Amino acid sequence: MKRILQLVVTRWLARTPIGMVVLGLGWLFLRKRRARRRQHPASSPVPREPGRRSGDPYARRGPAASDRR
Repeated sequence: MKRILQLVVTRWLARTPIGMVVLGLGWLFLRKRRARRRQHPASSPVPREPGRRSGDPYARRGPAASDRR
């Protein structure tokens, strides 16, 4: 759904010269952001290992966590 929305917005902006400028600036901004993220992978969140519980007490635990007898 997100990709479809991006496509629609991109095509709508690409119709005008001002829209093309906005798309170009967005592209440059995202390119720098991705490059910075590749240089500093330690700042990105570490994925959890499978089978480990979340530290969030409000996280959904699923049907196995309910207290059935």
